[in-house]
Amino acid sequence: MARPAARPGSSRPRAAALRYRPEAPFQDAAPRLVAKGQGLLAERILELAKQHGVSITKDPDLLAALEPLDLDRLIPPDLFQAVAVLLAALYRANRQASGASS
Repeated sequence: MARPAARPGSSRPRAAALRYRPEAPFQDAAPRLVAKGQGLLAERILELAKQHGVSITKDPDLLAALEPLDLDRLIPPDLFQAVAVLLAALYRANRQASGASS
């Protein structure tokens, strides 16, 4: 999930959500954009993410690149590196958090 501060000159929050399931039987070839929005919709996306324990991070540049994409589509190859960096950081943080609570 990417969430930056509001756009300069705007107080409306923006958010996008990615899903990546590399394991069978779902096996996505790449991360998929599953939600995006601004204002109340962005707030709802973030609320649902928190309720379901989904990691949330701020990345204004990645969000700007995701916003023009169609929903339920795999991210394009030019975003693979940026999303891979994000996912790696989230996986590390989740692994550390679960190790700290064990």
